[in-house]
Amino acid sequence: MNAPLQDDTLTADDRDFVTALASGLEVILAFDAANPRMTLSEVAARTGMNRARARRFLLTLHALGYVRKEQRHFTLAPKVLQLGYSFLSANNYRSVIQQYLEDITHESGESSSLGVLDGDEVIYVARSAAKHRLMAISLSVGTRLPAAYTSMGRMLLAQLPDDELEAYLARVTLERHTDKSIVDRAQLRNCLLKVRQQGYCIVDQELDSGLRSLAVPAFDANDRLLGAINISTNASRIDFETLRDTFLPLLQDKARLIRANVS
Repeated sequence: MNAPLQDDTLTADDRDFVTALASGLEVILAFDAANPRMTLSEVAARTGMNRARARRFLLTLHALGYVRKEQRHFTLAPKVLQLGYSFLSANNYRSVIQQYLEDITHESGESSSLGVLDGDEVIYVARSAAKHRLMAISLSVGTRLPAAYTSMGRMLLAQLPDDELEAYLARVTLERHTDKSIVDRAQLRNCLLKVRQQGYCIVDQELDSGLRSLAVPAFDANDRLLGAINISTNASRIDFETLRDTFLPLLQDKARLIRANVS
């Protein structure tokens, strides 16, 4: 009889850890916006694998339909989207929250998103986009941004238990994206503790000049954290006071509706 599953996370040297599966996923994740099309050598370099190992995984993924091969180059195939769809379909609360995000955009005229914490990044899992563009990069479902410099990321980091928060602060690399970016760990810790206490987070142009955003946590009826919802604005159009005095009550109201309607 198999041993029961434990809550403890496996480490790479555990006998139940499947190294081949981990390596296959690593190959898939090597492809991104900056590297959508790579040769075998480029995949090997990005993953730290030798060419023979990288070749086996690429050919296996190709046989399964997750990778396309075009002469010397490899690209991801549309079948990879099934992996993300499995997450979205398994979390059926997303369709309910999507409606609230669209309501936020309709009432505020600004973009609104739902994000979840994934490692040291926040990943967008639902989004309602306003007509105006806020950042140089395009934001959409699946976009990943550094948690330290986004309102949703900081809101979710503030929800972590103290030991997990300290572990994050010990390992995270803080980068100066703009002249407003926090790059001191002690300052970031104080910021996150303040966010935890006040229940909302505003990040003012720390990731991208001109981008100002506000986030609150989203819980279900059982007090399970679903993620964070936000409003993203342009700093030249929406001042700090409007964000806090007008948009914060709007976000908090939608968070209450999510809590009342998602179980």
